[in-house]
Amino acid sequence: MSAQTESLTSVSLSSDPKSAADPPRSERAGTDVVPRIVPVRRTGQWVAAAVVLVLLGLVLVSVVRNDAFQWDVVGQYFTTDSVLRGLGLTLWLTAVVMVLGFALGTLLAVMRLSGNRVLRATSWGYVWLFRSTPILVQLLFWFNIGALYPEILGVNTVNLLGPVTVAVVGLTLHEAAYAAEVVRGGILSVERGQLEAAQSLGLGPWRRFRRIVLPQAMRSIVPPAGNMLIGALKGTSIVSIIAVQDLLYSVQLVYHRTYQIIPLLLVATIWYVVVTSLLSIGQHYVERYYARGTADAR
Repeated sequence: MSAQTESLTSVSLSSDPKSAADPPRSERAGTDVVPRIVPVRRTGQWVAAAVVLVLLGLVLVSVVRNDAFQWDVVGQYFTTDSVLRGLGLTLWLTAVVMVLGFALGTLLAVMRLSGNRVLRATSWGYVWLFRSTPILVQLLFWFNIGALYPEILGVNTVNLLGPVTVAVVGLTLHEAAYAAEVVRGGILSVERGQLEAAQSLGLGPWRRFRRIVLPQAMRSIVPPAGNMLIGALKGTSIVSIIAVQDLLYSVQLVYHRTYQIIPLLLVATIWYVVVTSLLSIGQHYVERYYARGTADAR
């Protein structure tokens, strides 16, 4: 009797379509219920962004509508011959100083990494001295070099160095001290195994440096070198103290005559902003070129 009852019960359970078709509640929860993704509310960031935009808009409106800036005078002198000549001298001075500075800086970096103690000490002393002295003091020192050495090897040095030559010499020696550290850091970033592999192939020191070390070091050299280039462009304005007619000195000559100081300073400022922006764009593409094949190539 009990066996017959169990068989009937099993038949009734198996014949129930609802119990056979419906999976357990736990299985339904795992397959049918999709969790809802709620985005994080960033109310504070949006409020801060709105406040910043409002403040920037107020500053821009005040600058544009303020008659004291004399924007008509800015437009009048922005492309005058004297200003463009000063801009050309600034660009030329920046290019010459950077080329010579990095050439000397590379030599100093190689000396610093050499096995000769005298060369290492000389390079370290040069970098220490020129990084410890303000650039203005260095320019004034070279400008008055004739007071210390009136003659060198029978050559009269009083009028030997003109303002432009003094600017080139002073800025080059100053930039070389910083370039030496930039190049040294780039060389040290190259793995030691690369040098050992090149040496095992029988490459000489110069070929190892030119073909193996320098291309890999450029990835670390280019970013600070680009910053140095932009800094050198702006730093050339200091040569106006020794009467070099760069961009700043050119606008100073104008406002000493017209007493329109603010608009002429704006002329120089806008030109510096334009040139540095173009250099920053070029730096971006150069960095991306040397970062090929890495995660930074973007």
